[in-house]
This record gives sequence, structure tokens and C-alpha cells, in this order.
Amino acid sequence: MLTIWGRISSINVQKVVWAAGEVGQPFERIDIGGKFGGNREPAYLAKNPNGQIPTLEDGEIVIWESSSIVRYLAARYGAGWIWEEDPAKRADADRWMDWMLSELQPSMTPAFWGLIRKTPGYTEPAAIDASIAKAEAKLDILEAHLAGRSYLAGERFGMADITVAPGAHRWLHMPVPQKDWPNIRRWYQHVSARPAAGPALPLPIS
Repeated sequence: MLTIWGRISSINVQKVVWAAGEVGQPFERIDIGGKFGGNREPAYLAKNPNGQIPTLEDGEIVIWESSSIVRYLAARYGAGWIWEEDPAKRADADRWMDWMLSELQPSMTPAFWGLIRKTPGYTEPAAIDASIAKAEAKLDILEAHLAGRSYLAGERFGMADITVAPGAHRWLHMPVPQKDWPNIRRWYQHVSARPAAGPALPLPIS
């Protein structure tokens, strides 16, 4: 059985929980990080020296970094399903996974911390407004890409959808002005209805 270390309120843990569900692997998830603490304890740092979440244990294999974990689960347990053997098709998914980490997630995080988690230093209206503007610009890119597409990469559900949809889930449930993104909403409603998505996308966001 897999062990996933990390609280489910974490968007990065959500990706891993969803991926494990999609490939049909039973797992135990252990709350750690945030209000649960424990991620700076020596026992956890021995697994993940960054002290971040999530961390995956699969027998003697220990992996950290959410996209790396999703790729591992897809390759080991989801070959021919959410894992693409064709390097060109896989690169299409990889770029959206990297985009989530490098573009969308950082743009929306300050607004999330300010509005939802009330984190000191992020609650000023100017900081929140700047984050909203940046996130909307990134989501405009996603909206344009999804025009005429059912999934982010290729013709079937895959790693990119698992990785990016938690970002859409978070943003669409935040108390911010919501632009009319019909393609994002259509895609989000479709992929979030999958059985494996339910345990990974809790509400309310926190």
C-alpha cells in the first residue's frame, strides 16, 4: 500500500491523491504540515529534506515533489492510461504540469493566502488585487487552450488534467470576481466528476 504524507488542503497533495486513485492504488494518507505540523521533525526530514509536502512512500521507494510523484504513479501503475509512452505526447502533458507549478500556482497563491488563510503580509488589498490580475492572465491562457478540447494534453484524460484541475478547483471556489471562462468550467466540471477526483478536491477550500 502507498503512503502519502500531507494534509488534503494542500493543492500539491490533492494532485497525488487524485493520481493514486486514478491508477487504482490503495493508499494511506497521513496528515502532516500546516496546522498538523510534523514536517520539520527529524523522522520526516529523513524522507523529505525540504520539509515540504507531499511525500510518497511505495515500499522502499520515497519520492517528493508533487509532479514527480504524479509522473511516477502514472508510469509505474498507469502505463497506457494516464502515462503516454510517446515522448511527444508526454511532453504535451509535461509542459502543462510545469506550467501549473511555475505560472498558475504562484500567481494565485498570494490571493489564496490573503483571502482564505489570512496569512500576515498577504491580506493587503493591493497584494490581493495584484495576485488576482496575474492569476486571471494565466487562466486566460488555459481558457484559450481548452477551446475545442476535452482534455489538456491529447485526446484522453491524463497527468496534465490531474495536475492543473486542483488549481481550477481552488480558484473557482475562492471569493474573487469570477470571469466567464466557459471552456475552463466545462473542462473542470467534466474531470472533477471522475470518481478519483472526489477525495482529492475537498470543499470548502482551506
